[in-house]
Amino acid sequence: MTDDAAPDRRSPGPVPDLRASDADRERVAEILRDGLAEGRLDMAEFEERLESAYKARTYGELAPLTRDLPAAPAAAPPVSFTKRPVDDGSWASRIVGGEGTSTGAVAVLSGFQRKGRWTMPKKFSCFAFMGGGEIDLREAFFADREVEINCVAVMGGLEVIVPPGVEVVVRGIGIMGGFEHLDRDEPGDPGAPRVIISGFAFWGGVGVERKLTRAERQRLKELRRQDRLDRREARQELRRGRREGR
Repeated sequence: MTDDAAPDRRSPGPVPDLRASDADRERVAEILRDGLAEGRLDMAEFEERLESAYKARTYGELAPLTRDLPAAPAAAPPVSFTKRPVDDGSWASRIVGGEGTSTGAVAVLSGFQRKGRWTMPKKFSCFAFMGGGEIDLREAFFADREVEINCVAVMGGLEVIVPPGVEVVVRGIGIMGGFEHLDRDEPGDPGAPRVIISGFAFWGGVGVERKLTRAERQRLKELRRQDRLDRREARQELRRGRREGR
């Protein structure tokens, strides 16, 4: 039997259809930023590829963006069978430790979002130049009891959304721009995370506001509706009792 008949025992490469994570997109964005700094990409190429990186959903979409740059494209990580923390509604269940899902984001003539079920790292850095970004912590887990979001907005805008109960400390500086936080004096719940917003805005703005999730708003709406029905039924029962007592 010749060597040609031997089976191919090489390890398989990344699976193109496997879903990419925020961390994978950030790794590609970092390679692109290096390429811009080294003169390998011009600004137009950088902006086009960066936008594609943050829109990518799979490894197959990420790989071509760095194929001609001196760095390996994002490789598929090993599959983990460790269960994610279970959110039982308490703040303790949402402070999970470890590393964050994503440690930063850049919007240059474009935009980014961090929202849904993701893990906020101890420090998240974001930059917007003639673009915008949204950091939504309403459904997020937290790597630490105290976390920091460093925001730099230059002729752009960044919005931080926190759920009720989270303590917020704003330490940003506005230069012909501003840091807006309408609920500055609202105390945090016992055991809730503390979120520090730092950085600066130059001809731009950083906004911080509290919002309920859509599911929570719907739940409260349903509770109010049920309360109205209960009160209406109680009034009707009282009227029936009065009529029967005559």
